[in-house]
Amino acid sequence: MDANEIMKIFADTAYVRTGGSDEELRCAQYLAERCAGMGLTAAIEPFPVEMAAVRKERLTVDGREVPGLGYLCSGSGTVDAPLVYLPNTDACAREACRDKIALIDGRMGHWLYQDLLDSGMVGFITYDGDTHYADRDIDRRELRDFVSLGKKVPGMNINVKDAVELVRAGASHARIELEQDEYEGQSRNVVLDMPGQREEFILFTAHYDSTSLSVGTYDNMTGSVGLLALAEHFASHPHRYGLRFVWCGSEERGLLGSKAYAAAHEQELAKCVLNINLDMIGSVMGKFIACVTGEEKLVHYIEYMAAELGWGMEPRQGVYSSDSTPIADKGVPAVSFARLAPHSAATIHDRYDTAQVLLAERMLDDIGFITAFADRMANAARCPVGREMPENMKEKLDYYLLRKREKK
Repeated sequence: MDANEIMKIFADTAYVRTGGSDEELRCAQYLAERCAGMGLTAAIEPFPVEMAAVRKERLTVDGREVPGLGYLCSGSGTVDAPLVYLPNTDACAREACRDKIALIDGRMGHWLYQDLLDSGMVGFITYDGDTHYADRDIDRRELRDFVSLGKKVPGMNINVKDAVELVRAGASHARIELEQDEYEGQSRNVVLDMPGQREEFILFTAHYDSTSLSVGTYDNMTGSVGLLALAEHFASHPHRYGLRFVWCGSEERGLLGSKAYAAAHEQELAKCVLNINLDMIGSVMGKFIACVTGEEKLVHYIEYMAAELGWGMEPRQGVYSSDSTPIADKGVPAVSFARLAPHSAATIHDRYDTAQVLLAERMLDDIGFITAFADRMANAARCPVGREMPENMKEKLDYYLLRKREKK
């Protein structure tokens, strides 16, 4: 794969492809066709996802309509109540949201949502964007099922500029009108198997979906291209271990593709010795990192290999917010590779995530290092990575997957 081919793939997939959408299916088919062009057969594996179609959405604050988008899967209904801004969300601050609509900073996570419900919140407003950007874009967010646990109140998302003006004006009353049809839809994983000499296999993952405002070139068509390049390499190079490539759908909706894959293929994962995950590589600016959810020895192995090859990077042990996490939760050691650009040089989940923040030569360099690592693992006499998940990583997985609440 050369620079021109990489840029062509970016151009071919420069459209919004949210999880469960027709555009996501279009991209899944495109990836399968790219595999077919290399003489490889990939299968598209569908899995169920919650979907919603909004029929009506309106936010009025102190008698003035404010542009906003309703949260998908947050139910239907009208809420008319006092409005309170919660810059802090500790127990004391939450007392102010009883029988009120809460305006909060950031995203609506599981623990915050449950705390606000327990405190009597009847509706919520979040915001995104940047006060320094010219656009007034608004992300179409959803109330994820693992956040709500079936307890739904209507929510709206607005642009940060409007949020600032509401607080500056001392807004005191809001009305949310939200009507939507909720139903079960389908998202898809694209799966490619390349048998080896051994029954055990290495799993490669990357997500290909995007958020509602983004064509997702950096996050994460770069990782998807990386998997295509790895598949191309191993199609013409030997590998003792079997290789499985999974382009995951609906990652942006809460790692749904990798969760579905891990559940459907749990018995097979007992023979998986390592997961290599790619999520955002090839940016013009930014540092190259490796996040290992597994034994610390692998961190040192990658560090030594990078030194041997003259490759600057930052390896560490931890849980990465990507498709490696549900795989690691099944006991498979995982490493996620990424090139993390500073926010001032490249952003994600917005209209600015395009090929303009990337460099084809950087993509080739990043893919080159990942390929060198993967080749060592795929042709090892015995994969050196321990299959036992360390206790500190089990604890971090419990926190990330909301089985335990981390104390602040």
